Amino acid sequence: SHCVFSTAAQQRSTGDECGPEDPRDEPKHPLSDCALEHKAIKLEEQVRDLTERYRKALADSENVRRRTQKFVEDAKLFGIQSFCRDLVEVADILEKTAESAAEEAEPSNPNPTLKKIYEGLSLIEAKLQSVFAKHGLQKMNPVGGKYDPYDHEIVCHVPAEGMQPGTIALVTQDGYKLHGRTIRHALVGVAVESQE
Repeated sequence: SHCVFSTAAQQRSTGDECGPEDPRDEPKHPLSDCALEHKAIKLEEQVRDLTERYRKALADSENVRRRTQKFVEDAKLFGIQSFCRDLVEVADILEKTAESAAEEAEPSNPNPTLKKIYEGLSLIEAKLQSVFAKHGLQKMNPVGGKYDPYDHEIVCHVPAEGMQPGTIALVTQDGYKLHGRTIRHALVGVAVESQE
């Protein structure tokens, strides 16, 4: 059905005067009932569509906010990761030097200077491990535990004498974790059943 429109602007352009009118002579509403219903349905659909878009945009912005917050937290925690990797190499050197000094400072060797050097190196090593722990860097102690490819790298196999096959029998280089994330794999020897 074709709807006829009559607006105040059209009446002014034709020169019709608006005055007191008889209620029976009131002009018809510019839109018919069917057109109003159709327009109301379209508006409701638009409102639903815009509401859905708003909800999706809100959810997306919340996801972005959460991801950004996680990224910032990770940057705070793991920003020192490469620095820690370099420091654990220094810790390795210090540990090996302390072990060498300990071997030389045995009771059979009465050299007091060597004994003091060993004690000093031991104190430095303990302090360094304390600083590591303070910042979330921990040395792994995998001996006796199960091999985990995320934490360990196998460098050799060792006969399983009194150990379960597949467990770690020795560590050739210490591994480290920073806040639970492996920053250096432990180099390990895994126990295997001897082939006779």
